[in-house]
Amino acid sequence: MPALANLAVDAWSSMLRVLLHYRRSPGLLAVSLAVPVLMVLVFGYVFGSAITVPGGGSGSSEALGASGVAGASGASGAGSADGYREFLMPGLFAMVAVNGITPTMVGAARDVGRGVTDRLRSMAVSRTGLLLGQTLADLLVSVLVLALLAAVGLAVGWRIRGGFADAAEAFGLLLLFRFAMTWVGLLCGLAVGKEEAAGQLAVAVVPLTMVTNGFVPTGGMPGWLAAIADWNPMSAVVQAGRELFGNPSAPSDAWPMQHAVAATLLWCGVLLLLCGPAAVRKFATHGR
Repeated sequence: MPALANLAVDAWSSMLRVLLHYRRSPGLLAVSLAVPVLMVLVFGYVFGSAITVPGGGSGSSEALGASGVAGASGASGAGSADGYREFLMPGLFAMVAVNGITPTMVGAARDVGRGVTDRLRSMAVSRTGLLLGQTLADLLVSVLVLALLAAVGLAVGWRIRGGFADAAEAFGLLLLFRFAMTWVGLLCGLAVGKEEAAGQLAVAVVPLTMVTNGFVPTGGMPGWLAAIADWNPMSAVVQAGRELFGNPSAPSDAWPMQHAVAATLLWCGVLLLLCGPAAVRKFATHGR
């Protein structure tokens, strides 16, 4: 019990430290909140003009065809654009979850480069608690980001077609996936150890979010690329969101797409089991 109490106290202190950093850097929080809004507007209206959803705008959850791309006859109109935005929003939610890698990776690398990690390690504090506090702080910020993204999505035509319980489950899965991604970011940041290098490495997150079913159906991709996209952890999160929100989805025979909720839980468990202990061990042995 004393060990658990110390872990909780250290996690709380570490969480407050990160939140104070956001408070003293309002521009950082503003960017975190503005980017999702821009993503809805850019992806929803640019891609929405070229991709059609069968039954789009009618509230149905019919599946997209193999390619989902409107033909040259101009089949994509206002209804199909609205349908595409319903198809898109779970992908944007999942992108926000995956992007949890970036701030934690850069923050961990910054602490290593500035000697903060060494000072923390010299104290009689819980290593796990310190890292847990950072991930919990990111989770609180991500709640605000997802709430704002959902509000913007509702404003541009996205709707939750399922029940309240299913929607709550979908947001819970998104937060769980974000939590897992922050541990991936912590491990990468501690391994890199330099803020500049971590910032450059963050570019590698982009392919992870693009080679998925988040923005276009995987059926129109080459077979090898479609297989990668279907087994991408983000794709499972996207598909689970579409099923639970009752939004249009793209058909696929891949196991993660047929059992999206189970696949999401499995991916989160694997990532936490691999990256959590590894990040704590890397923090505790840094410089040795």
